[in-house]
Amino acid sequence: MHGAISTPHGPLTLPAYLPDATRGVIRSLDATDLDAVGVRAVMVNVFHLLNRPGVRLIAEQGGIHRFMNWTGPIAADSGGFQVFSLLDGAPKLGSVSNKGFTYRLDPSGKKHLLTPAKCIQAQLRLGADLLFCLDYCAGPDVSPQALRQGVRQTVEWSRACRETFDQILDEQRIPPERRPLLLGVVQGGEDPSLRRECAECLREIGFDGYGFGGWPVTDSGRLTESVGWVVDLTPSDKPRFALGIGKPENLVQAFRLGYDLFDCVMPTRDARHRRLYVFNQSVEQQRPGKGADFYRCIYMEDAKHVRDPEPVDPGCDCLCCRGYSRAYLHHLFRIKDGLAHRLASIHNLRFYQRLIAALATERTAQ
Repeated sequence: MHGAISTPHGPLTLPAYLPDATRGVIRSLDATDLDAVGVRAVMVNVFHLLNRPGVRLIAEQGGIHRFMNWTGPIAADSGGFQVFSLLDGAPKLGSVSNKGFTYRLDPSGKKHLLTPAKCIQAQLRLGADLLFCLDYCAGPDVSPQALRQGVRQTVEWSRACRETFDQILDEQRIPPERRPLLLGVVQGGEDPSLRRECAECLREIGFDGYGFGGWPVTDSGRLTESVGWVVDLTPSDKPRFALGIGKPENLVQAFRLGYDLFDCVMPTRDARHRRLYVFNQSVEQQRPGKGADFYRCIYMEDAKHVRDPEPVDPGCDCLCCRGYSRAYLHHLFRIKDGLAHRLASIHNLRFYQRLIAALATERTAQ
């Protein structure tokens, strides 16, 4: 899909990378920082916000936009992957049924039930612009029977999400220009027939966009074949969301396969761990290659940066590179000052926005 998608909080130009504000915040950064580096939309997570501080509290504060002082579009992950991860690591904490996910955050904690209806209700109460259906993300090494069960559950839950979404918006008489977008998530692992079955069922239900669900990368870090299958199986006139595909070279490959939207915690997480991205030459003057040869990572804990007067990336226009040296950032990390996380996160997010801008130019030139 080309151009932009309309949301209740303004158009979102494609392609777009959405930083993960999982709990309603991108650590160490505020809305001004995000706007300055070119971020136009963010991703929050329903599972985490339901548990803390609670969707009701956020709604009482005026919704997620006012709560986190962000005026642009906000996507809300359904939380299905997070519940799956919780149960995969500790099966005794919950279970899966046709109703949804039943779980506890700890063995002695209160029991919670995340249903398709509750998932959509929560996202609408938050005031999200892009909503995701609750899906069942089976693990990468599960049996064929479990994988098929995951697809069946995903389709049933997606149908229930669609019904709840339409019912609430009709009851509230939301005009078309104020309606958020609802996206279905295609599951099926590395089984092409299951991917096709899931995609065809979701297309029959009808959604405003489609996301890749499951494990997108191999043990070696390369994209799986199923990432390309989902593009071939979903409508070209609808946005495609590459959920969790965020490593720079994987993002480039997914974009060229046909994805429009991306989210990942990687740039800010790496920033907090002193790992910063640098283009090997001006991204505005190059076409990122198929591999990872268009950029490199520098590690701010390396002793060679102690007296290095150069910015992290001389070609970058972010606050970190305009005003501070590698030596200073190295110093901030060594004394564990919070400014280190802020400056490093600003730089890495700006790297991603520059990469997205280069890919958008590439698409326009085609």
